[in-house]
Amino acid sequence: MRVTKFTHSCLRVEGAGVLVVDPGEFSESSALAGADAVLITHEHFDHLDVQAVTAAVARRPDLRIFAHEAVLPLLDGVAEATTAVAAGEEFEAAGFQIRAYGGQHAIIHPYVPVFANLGFLVSDGTANFYHPGDSFVVPEGADVETLFAPMNAPWATIADSLEFVRSVRPGRAFALHDGLINERGAAVYGKHLESFSETKFARVTPGTVLD
Repeated sequence: MRVTKFTHSCLRVEGAGVLVVDPGEFSESSALAGADAVLITHEHFDHLDVQAVTAAVARRPDLRIFAHEAVLPLLDGVAEATTAVAAGEEFEAAGFQIRAYGGQHAIIHPYVPVFANLGFLVSDGTANFYHPGDSFVVPEGADVETLFAPMNAPWATIADSLEFVRSVRPGRAFALHDGLINERGAAVYGKHLESFSETKFARVTPGTVLD
């Protein structure tokens, strides 16, 4: 399994096929090149670039998109490519085994509507990683090797991020949802995550390949 971290919350996974997770408007559209399948955690623009995904389907009509049913109306122009999934479901995409977790976006504020959100545990049979989307839902029962942990968001504090890493107890962790923070802020957040969890944590630059 070869994982490339793109800007913010986008991952490109290469193995038996090519899988892309959360190609949003902050991330590079090149992440979608040659993709066999796409996972969308939720409908927010920083996780779903509708125009880029639609263009990817036009280039490759057999591309499959998996997302919560609440996301599908945004992709009605490529409805034939979409499949609705729910928390607890297991399925295969681009040759990878996927399990969906959660179901709800982290709460921003009681006055802000709550959106659907799925976290995805992705495995190729020998290695795995967990992408929580915009949530801190712990994938109960899963032995997570690589965790992508949200670093900064309107719905998160560094305490939330730290507790998430400590609760999942992965083999290693990398920063996710880091496109809203500058380098100084990222360094401060990263220092806390490195110092107060038992997991090796790193923030990598876009384009970094994680084997």
